[in-house]
Amino acid sequence: MVSRNPFPSCGFHLKANIMSGSNGVKDNSHNKARTSPYPGSKVERSKVPNEKVGWLVEWQDYNPVEYTAVSVLAGPQWADPQISESSFSPRFNEKDGHVERKSQNGLYEIENGRPRNPAGRTGLVGRGLLGRWGPNHAADPIITRWKRDESGNKITHPVSGKCILQFVAIKRKDCGEWAIPGGMVDPGEKISATLKREFGEEALNSLQKSSAEKREIEEKLHALFSQEHLVIYKGYVDDPRNTDNAWMETEAVNYHDETGETMDNLTLEAGDDAGKVKWVDISDQLKLYASHSQFIKLVAEKRDAHWSEDCAADSHGL
Repeated sequence: MVSRNPFPSCGFHLKANIMSGSNGVKDNSHNKARTSPYPGSKVERSKVPNEKVGWLVEWQDYNPVEYTAVSVLAGPQWADPQISESSFSPRFNEKDGHVERKSQNGLYEIENGRPRNPAGRTGLVGRGLLGRWGPNHAADPIITRWKRDESGNKITHPVSGKCILQFVAIKRKDCGEWAIPGGMVDPGEKISATLKREFGEEALNSLQKSSAEKREIEEKLHALFSQEHLVIYKGYVDDPRNTDNAWMETEAVNYHDETGETMDNLTLEAGDDAGKVKWVDISDQLKLYASHSQFIKLVAEKRDAHWSEDCAADSHGL
């Protein structure tokens, strides 16, 4: 297994239309990034009221706590050195060797040599559990198929009259909630490769397979992941690991198996960060980890699939 950030992509995702940059926040889009204690620690953030989140709001008394986890300071392969190290000269807002330091939300500011969180203050400086200064890129693959009966016919919902879509969900080991299988982008890795790799590791347990089994899985996944797909969301993520200087970003992409034949020939098996894996019917009744339901709803809308028994709710966006 490639040595990389052991913390899976935590999907505390923003809605696609509520990123508000340095002017402040709206629609509760910057809450997780201000929660205490900081994950995996007893560290309490400095409290940041809603009206003081935006960097454009002057706050001379702002005194954030400094914290970077010991696991990050140990210098693993997936983490940057400290800014203070003389040998470390990161090129922010651009491709820095194999490390992507560009943000999907545009340019971010650098202050005293440190990147500044584009969504605003979090009450904590340093990197916390995140390896990279600035954006930490993740990818979330949403694999879907139509629900079918024993004869292979699509099943429609009795109320909405729309076909029912299913997606592959994993039960996360860290919190026990159902989620989209996702993870961090390795240095030099294309997003498309991350999406395929993470799905293989978490939903097909590819890391534990023999060489022959891995080749067979790779061939079938290639067929699925090389077809047309929908980018559901890309950008900043409201995540409890975020700090003033390091933050999560993700790209959520839907790969749809229209006939169901590709995925029928792949056996789902939980692996890596997953406790369980299964096909789940998509509807507004889903209770998913963090904000993953928002992505799933967008997929249902894009595919014109069943979402809600309330027809009026079906017609409204996020």
